[in-house]
Formats: sequence, C-alpha cells, structure tokens
Amino acid sequence: QVQLVESGGGSVQAGGSLRLSCAASGLTVTRYVMAWFRQAPGKAREGVARIRTVPTGGRTRYTDSVKGRFIISRDNARNTLYLQMDSLKPEDTAMYYCAAGQSYGASIPAGDFTHWGQGTQVTVSS
Repeated sequence: QVQLVESGGGSVQAGGSLRLSCAASGLTVTRYVMAWFRQAPGKAREGVARIRTVPTGGRTRYTDSVKGRFIISRDNARNTLYLQMDSLKPEDTAMYYCAAGQSYGASIPAGDFTHWGQGTQVTVSS
C-alpha cells in the first residue's frame, strides 16, 4: 500500500523559510516522478515543483512563481522528498501536497500523478 506523508508546514512571516518533507512507503521515490502541489482556498491545485526519476536524470522543474525561491530534492536512503522554501510570500499560503506519478511534459499537471499525500498547511503572513 502506497503512503505519502507530508510534514513541515506551519506559519511564518513573509521572508521566512520552511522545509516540507514527504515520507514515502510502498513506492521508491527514485523510480517515480515526484512533485509538490499546492492549493489555496477557492483556487485550483497548482504544480509547484517536480523532480524526475533517477534513471531519467533527476531533472527538476518549477512553476515560474517559485523559481529561485524553492528547491525540490530527495533523500534516496530515507525514501523522502523535500521542498525547501525560502523568501516566502503571503501568496505562497496554501495546502501543500506531495505526489508521485509519471510526468515529463513542460508543465506539472495533477492528472499525471497517481499517488497523493494528505497535505500540510503553509501560512505566510505579511
């Protein structure tokens, strides 16, 4: 049974940092395309960052609004995905979800991902 369990969310002031973690079981993070999504109230779920499988080079992709501020990475030994978020802005406030699937296009569509975590809340105050 696949489980993705996010942690690390919280409340911070603008300009602060958080590191989200996603502990995976039932799948190996190196063999799946892994991603972080977020969803703010009243808005569609948005792909934030993606990291490709190790055999395909592990290339990363970010949505424009987080480029230069967020970094997606994984710890293969811990089978865990991370999202380092720096210079946080109030517009980053959302529920953040970890996902696993197969996605290689120019965007990060939710439909490409088959396994999802329950989410962790990030709130950034101005």
